[in-house]
Amino acid sequence: MLRRPRIIPRLAIKGPNVIVTVNMEGLRVVGKPADLARRYAEDADEILFMDSVASLYGRNQLTSLLEETTDDVFIPITVGGGIRSRADVKRLLDAGADKVAINSAAVRNPGLIKECAEFYGSQAIVVSIEAKRMERGTWEAFTDCGRERSGKEAVAWAHEAVRLGAGELLITSVDREGTRRGCDLELIRAIAPNVPVPVIAHGGIASAADVQAVADLGACVAMSTALHTGAATVGGIRAALTEATV
Repeated sequence: MLRRPRIIPRLAIKGPNVIVTVNMEGLRVVGKPADLARRYAEDADEILFMDSVASLYGRNQLTSLLEETTDDVFIPITVGGGIRSRADVKRLLDAGADKVAINSAAVRNPGLIKECAEFYGSQAIVVSIEAKRMERGTWEAFTDCGRERSGKEAVAWAHEAVRLGAGELLITSVDREGTRRGCDLELIRAIAPNVPVPVIAHGGIASAADVQAVADLGACVAMSTALHTGAATVGGIRAALTEATV
């Protein structure tokens, strides 16, 4: 197990609000992004802002949110959604993001990963992969918040993204996202031990046991529904992990 696995609250943003999603589809509003970020920053290692409709509308609205949040949140912030160009990456980094997550645009133009990594460093570029389980034990990468098929096998795409310069991978199981049924460990096992960059697992993680299972594979976790609904807290999970190792 990782000595101290990173626990990263993921905030799915729609308009001015954070929403709870199931299988990447919006369910209900749970709060304001800056308010939740401040609350989670007390115990979390990082914050992940994802504009859940940006790719659909060809834009994101994270710049003003970043400027508001970074005034009093002092842990790393990753942002994603609607990133289409190196200029978009620059704008978000200038607004206070530590890392930028790219999904749809990277699938359509893999060279964008290399271009951004060369200009801003691999450490600032996260490739987000939304994976759905297919037949014969494989996963396909989807775009546009799990709505559109890419034709790319997710594990192979993960390796290609790293080769192109991604400094980190965010792997979301669309099938498990929002369900609180535990992570798709087979998916993470197929990727995390086999790439030379950090991997963040997202989708279905709801408890300290889920976090430990992911950490045993060498990955960290992003959590959303369990935190937003109060079913779990970052502090409570940390305490349970510490107790389990004593």
